[in-house]
Amino acid sequence: MKVRKGTQAAIAATGLLLGCQVHGLAQVPGVPSTGSYPGYAPAPLPGASSSDPTVLSGRVKHDIMPAEKLLSQGKYADAEGMFRELIVNNPADMAATIGLGTALAKQFKLDGADELFDRVLASDPNNALAYAGKATVILNRLQSSSGTIRANKESMLQQAEEYSKRAVQLAPASGEAHFSLGQVYKEQGRVVDAGSEFRTAVSLDPNHSAALAALGQIKLDQGSLAEAQENFKRSIAINSGNSSAHFGLGATLLKLGQTDDALNELNTSLAQFPNSWPTRMMLGQAYAAQGNTAGALKEFQLSTLIKPENAEPYLRMADIREERGDLELALADLRSGLTQAPYNLDLRQRIADINLRLEKPDEAIKAYTTILSMSPNNAAAVKGLSQALFLKAQKAAVGAMLASNDYDTAIKTLDQAIKLSPDDMELYLAKAKLMSLSGSKPDLSSMAEPKTDGERIAYAEASMASGDFQKASDLVKQVIADLQDAKQTYAVADIALMIKDLDNAEAAYKKGLALSGLPERGNRGISQIATIRQQALADSKVADELAKKNQWDGAINRYHQAIANNPRLADARLGLARALEKSKDPKSSMLYEAVQQYDYYLALRTDMPSKEREKMVKDNARLKDKAAKQKEKEAKKR
Repeated sequence: MKVRKGTQAAIAATGLLLGCQVHGLAQVPGVPSTGSYPGYAPAPLPGASSSDPTVLSGRVKHDIMPAEKLLSQGKYADAEGMFRELIVNNPADMAATIGLGTALAKQFKLDGADELFDRVLASDPNNALAYAGKATVILNRLQSSSGTIRANKESMLQQAEEYSKRAVQLAPASGEAHFSLGQVYKEQGRVVDAGSEFRTAVSLDPNHSAALAALGQIKLDQGSLAEAQENFKRSIAINSGNSSAHFGLGATLLKLGQTDDALNELNTSLAQFPNSWPTRMMLGQAYAAQGNTAGALKEFQLSTLIKPENAEPYLRMADIREERGDLELALADLRSGLTQAPYNLDLRQRIADINLRLEKPDEAIKAYTTILSMSPNNAAAVKGLSQALFLKAQKAAVGAMLASNDYDTAIKTLDQAIKLSPDDMELYLAKAKLMSLSGSKPDLSSMAEPKTDGERIAYAEASMASGDFQKASDLVKQVIADLQDAKQTYAVADIALMIKDLDNAEAAYKKGLALSGLPERGNRGISQIATIRQQALADSKVADELAKKNQWDGAINRYHQAIANNPRLADARLGLARALEKSKDPKSSMLYEAVQQYDYYLALRTDMPSKEREKMVKDNARLKDKAAKQKEKEAKKR
């Protein structure tokens, strides 16, 4: 058997990040794991250096060939045993020593592999194969979930880069050396440099299965699916045992919508390496695409057991929980992920958003504030914070909300975010919504009409906050009317429910059911709306009884609860306004809130007789003057 030209640095261990899992180590998606085994360099001839290209491309010793074949087939344990026998017979056989190091590295027996490569370098400091092997060992160590290793990732990658560059320098015509350097670049995020090294490796050795798979992964990440598919297929044709190539092809087919074919490839990859976290992840996505949520959850959970610090499976599990309406379970999954990846902003954002949907404004405010401390002017967090503050104001006395540091901080944060993103209409609308708490009705007429569904929803919230309930309802109706996908319709239904646009929320859930969406999800939403309506009426009724007994504080609290559940409950608005006005020694903030509630009542009661409306408008104007005078008195006392 002859070694192919250009493959003299043929350590299969430099397949890097092999996909084999031992003691918590994990495969990286798209990183070749069982690429072709190009062949070993024979033991150096007398008087020749082992890094001499003429030696490295020579004839492989007959007794090395069976061990090489085992490695190419992915039978690493068997190859290990055979290489050990060769070394017993000839301890000075460098080819067998490197082969044993390779076999150990393939099995993630990294200390043993590293020791063998060091032994080779002690005998021959210019052995390119050994340098490439040591780079492999470092990169494989980086797949550990160990906090110590994760903390030292940058310095370890730098060392791996030095080793790989040394291998390329010593054996510039070695495809395997270039492949090793490409893997280092890929791990560093230097995708362009990595692609260049992989292409060089393939040009030097067209049958380099691992390099082809690595190129395929880069093309997949770039969205070039046709090129990715071609590279993965070529890789598999060379070595059907390349787990990463099967993984990459499966991921590509999934993106192409060929789910059944994707599952076949992913299961093949998993059969070769059962403890690959990215393969488990991708299988979960494939099952989710088929609607097999139970299977998807199982695979996502298995992925977290292998690589607990990877945030994506937790986010995917939360997606499924949310689609089912199990928000508390989604929150539990996300919090589990956060314990492993505390600096992941996506996890924190989802936790904050779900707390908001669960109407836990204090927890949401805390979560959004934390995000902003980590990522100042994060637009999504700024918008979420404004929403949480508004929700809190609905559930408590508005005056208390206005006096809080949270409110001032949110306004300042919104102003800063608007400066950075002056074209973001949703930021302006978020500020308008918060400003409505101060009793001033935001002027939305000067704003352009919303163009996207996101802008329409934000505009609807601001309109509702300013008392323009009809405008808010019309905007949400427009969004619902345009939707033809059950999942998207349910998502809008959830948003409508969160802002307590109950009529539109109910209509959206019903449309989701009509679009053959999950019946459990739709029926649960409709049932929840009925419960909220009943609770709002019950709170309003209790508040009325308390008001009759002049128990104003209790009445105000219950009216707030009723309105928080159903902002369009006109009688609760009227009751709250009267309770605020008649309470003992009302502060100016309470009187201003009463004025606001009378305005909202007038906006909701479109059927009110004109004389009755005119009288209430005049009375409300006098109340506003009274609030202003009260505010002046309070200022003098301070």
